[in-house]
Amino acid sequence: MSESPDVSRAPRARWEARGRTIVSGEDPIPKVMGIVNATPDSFSDGGRIVGPAQAVAHAHRLVRAGADLLDLGGESSRPGSRPVPLAEELRRVIPAVAAVAAELGVPISVDTTKAEVARQALDAGAAIINDISAMGADPAMPRLVADSGAGVVLMHMQGVPATMQVNPKYEDVVPEVYDFLARRVEWAEAQGIPRERIAIDPGIGFGKTIDHNLEILRNLARFDTLGCVLLIGTSRKGFLGTITGRGLHQRATASIVSSLAACLAGARVVRVHDVAPMVDAIKVWTAVRPWGDSS
Repeated sequence: MSESPDVSRAPRARWEARGRTIVSGEDPIPKVMGIVNATPDSFSDGGRIVGPAQAVAHAHRLVRAGADLLDLGGESSRPGSRPVPLAEELRRVIPAVAAVAAELGVPISVDTTKAEVARQALDAGAAIINDISAMGADPAMPRLVADSGAGVVLMHMQGVPATMQVNPKYEDVVPEVYDFLARRVEWAEAQGIPRERIAIDPGIGFGKTIDHNLEILRNLARFDTLGCVLLIGTSRKGFLGTITGRGLHQRATASIVSSLAACLAGARVVRVHDVAPMVDAIKVWTAVRPWGDSS
C-alpha cells in the first residue's frame, strides 16, 4: 500500500448545505455532530428517546454541550436491524426536525435512505441528508439533494444492516472502500451535486470486522485526497468493546479517543453520542497543538 499523504499539507475541503457553511476550508478545528436517535431499537440508546418531544429535549442537551450540528434518525442501522415503514419513519422524524429547526440554530442532518423522508425533513428545516446507502437505495434521492441544495453524506457499507456483520470480507479494505467512495462522489457530481456539498464516511462498523475498522482508521489520510470533508463515526461501536472489554454504555472514553485519533488523521466531522467530552477533547488538543501543526 502506498504511503499516506500528509494531511497537514493537503488542500482543505469545505462542506456547504443549503447556503450554510458546515465546514470551512479555513477553519481546521473539527466539528462535532451530536446523535439524536428517535428509534426504539438503536444499538446505543434505543427506547430512551421514544417521541418527538424527547428527541427535541435531547437535541437541546447536545447543543448546550457544544454540538456544532445534529444528526437525527428514525430508522436504526445497527447490525441485524430491519427497515422501518415510511409512515413510521416520518412519524418519528419530521415533528422532531421541525421543532429542533424552530428552536435551535445548528444545522440539522437527517439519517435516512428514503427520499420522501428526506424531502419532508428538508421542508421542515433540515440542511443535510446522511445516507448510509450513499444514495443507492432510493432512485429519487440524488435529484432531491441536487435540486434542494442540501448537503449529503455518502457512506460505505458492505451489504445491508440486517446482514452486514455476517462474515464481511475484503481483499484489501482500504483501497476497496476508497474506490467505492471515489466512484460515488464522481457519480453524485454527475447528478448535479457539487463536491463541496458532499461529505464522505468510510462506514466504521458497517460490514467490517475489527481489523477492517482499525485498518481504515490507520489510513484515514488516504481518504482526504478525495477532496471532500471526511466524517467519521466510531461512537460506542462494537469494535471498541472488543478492544476494551467495556459494555455499550461504558465506551465513552474509547469513543472519544478513537474519534480524536480520527481527527488527527484528517476527519473534519466526528459523529458522537457523548458530545461534551468530545468537545472538551478537541478544545484541549487545540490548546496544546493547533490543528495542522505537524511539529
